[in-house]
Amino acid sequence: MLRANAPAKAAPTSVKILPMHGYANPTRFLSLARWLTLPLLLGGLAVTGGALIWALFRVPPDRLMGETVRVMYIHVPAAWLGMGGWTAIAIASLAELVWRHPLAGIAARAVAVPGAVFTAICLVTGSIWGRPTWGTWWVWDGRLTSMLVLLFLYFGYIALAGAVQREGASSRIAAIFGLIGAVNVPIINRSVVWWNSLHQPASITLGKSAIDPTFLWPLLAATIGFSLLFGGIVLMRMRAIIADIQAEARLRRKAMSEPA
Repeated sequence: MLRANAPAKAAPTSVKILPMHGYANPTRFLSLARWLTLPLLLGGLAVTGGALIWALFRVPPDRLMGETVRVMYIHVPAAWLGMGGWTAIAIASLAELVWRHPLAGIAARAVAVPGAVFTAICLVTGSIWGRPTWGTWWVWDGRLTSMLVLLFLYFGYIALAGAVQREGASSRIAAIFGLIGAVNVPIINRSVVWWNSLHQPASITLGKSAIDPTFLWPLLAATIGFSLLFGGIVLMRMRAIIADIQAEARLRRKAMSEPA
């Protein structure tokens, strides 16, 4: 039996926010994004420029591919970022569907356009590289076809996310599409193993590389540089999307406050 004068249990006065939600508040996120955007862009330009100068003027021609090997320093980072971009969309979509993270959908929308651009660059440079190597601009093998499918998935996601934003529909629709589209990423990665392909197998795997260090180090530098640029562009786009949402909300409140 409880005593009448027993002290009541104190109610919690604050809720502890998990670290992963620390920057869920747009204001807090924007303060970090403003600080990071310019260093990422400038660092990306510097590293990418240095890597491409290194690759174009310091790296010798390949024994088999000759001068065309230099396309690799744009083609390979673009391919990695094209697949990495959709992986980021899938992770953001999962965070939106499961944890309802307020910035997850914005992050996915911000990644979509640069991801599509890098995927297109991958396809174009792959055709340029393939013409002297294979004797044709295009072949319908597993790697090239699945990469083309990825580009169409990007276009579909951009159109769907734009329609959801205009019509005010649930953003979960785009998030579900982002998760379903992620099925294509492992298909791209394993396509040269699963199907007979003109495309060479992966030269870099976990813990080892089949590329000579003379070619490998500028390739890694180019990948880091392009990745920094990618990150800076994504942060810029997130800031722009948040600014548009805030401006639209202010206009809506102003319209509602004005007398009819």
